[in-house]
This record gives sequence, C-alpha cells and structure tokens, in this order.
Amino acid sequence: MSDFDAVMLSYDEPIADRLHARLQRVLGTRVKRLHGVQGMRRAYRLAAEVTDSEQFLLADGDFVIATEFDLGSVAPLAEGVAMRVWRARNPLNGLIYGYGGLKLIRRSALRQLGDAVDVLAALPGRSEFVADVAGTTRINQSPYHAWKAGFRECAMLARGSEYGMDDGEATDRIKAWTDGAEGEYAEYATAGAREGIALAAEAAHFPHLFDQLNDPAWLFSRFTAGHAEQAVTG
Repeated sequence: MSDFDAVMLSYDEPIADRLHARLQRVLGTRVKRLHGVQGMRRAYRLAAEVTDSEQFLLADGDFVIATEFDLGSVAPLAEGVAMRVWRARNPLNGLIYGYGGLKLIRRSALRQLGDAVDVLAALPGRSEFVADVAGTTRINQSPYHAWKAGFRECAMLARGSEYGMDDGEATDRIKAWTDGAEGEYAEYATAGAREGIALAAEAAHFPHLFDQLNDPAWLFSRFTAGHAEQAVTG
C-alpha cells in the first residue's frame, strides 16, 4: 500500500465521475474528491485539508490516468521540492507536457500558496517536471471545456510562463494550440487559444483582466458571448 493519499479536484467536467472511478481503479486506492469548489486557489488549499499525508497525488477532473501508471514506484519528493508534475497528452493537438498532468504535491506547500494566475506556480519551493507520461488531459468534454482550455493556457503562455519556461518553448506550444487540431470539439480549443492570445495583448494595458482567468462565471460568460449559438447548433 502506498504512503501517498490521492485527491481529485473537479468542478463541472461532464465525465469527472467516470475519470474519478478510473483513477481509483488504476491506483488501487481510495481517491478523495473535492467537487464544485468556487475559486482555484481556495480549491487547492482545501485539498491540503482533506488529505492525511504530507505528500499526496493531485489530479484534475479531466485527467485520464494511464492504466500502466504504477503508484508503487512513485518516490517521495526530495527536500526543497514542492511539487512533481508528470506529463499528459493533449488529445487535440498532440502536445505532451505538464499541462493537465498528474501531480505529487506537499500539503504544507499548498497551505503557503502565494499569488499567481497559474495558481500552482506560486508554491513555495521548486517544481519538478519529469519526462514520464501519466495519462491524457481530456479537455474536450464539451465545446465550452475545449474552448476554456485553449483560452486559459494560451493567455498564460502569451503573457509569459510563471514556471520560467523559455520563450522559444512557449512559442512552439502556442503554435500547436493555434494551428488547428483534430478531434471532438477541436475547433473550440483552437478558437479559445487564439482568443486567449488576444486577451494577453489586451491585458498588457489592463492587467486586472488576467485575474478573470480563474473566475468560472466570467469564463463561461466570455464563451457564451462568442460561441453559444455555434455550440448549440453545431
């Protein structure tokens, strides 16, 4: 039996129940769940309070864990490391990186979470990114979820990664998000990516706009203003 707890954070993802069941089945342990918590920073901080272990696995509500992931082979975080991130596959554009990936994180670090748009970039301590792929980030559960994924990620990439990613790597990822994609609701992810870049340019003059990236009501309103009719009619 692993010494690590596991927690899933879900908000409104349509297939989160199934992904939670899969996570428990693959890990072979109970996975605690927080659902529908308003505010990303608040949700992460609450995750620290439901776990019984100092280091615990954290999965998003759209994470599809790979069946071959072996919980028993997971090593504890080294001193000074606040979080380890396994890579995830993006089913629409082929990118494989930390976006949407599984995390091993310190409860004590979450309790000291600072301020950042990409919330976990504000952890005290180093973040460790590993080459192993732990699963798929199922961002395309609906037109809105696909759009939101592209919108938030490309707004943050265009602004400048809070994890210290170099400009060339960020540019390559933006290109993959915006060049078009294949798969269910792919066009919404592409549209969201392009609109996220436009938001980053706008936020250069109105920085408060970046705060909206973590506001579910604002995001849904932004989506429906531009895409609701298209999403309904196809």
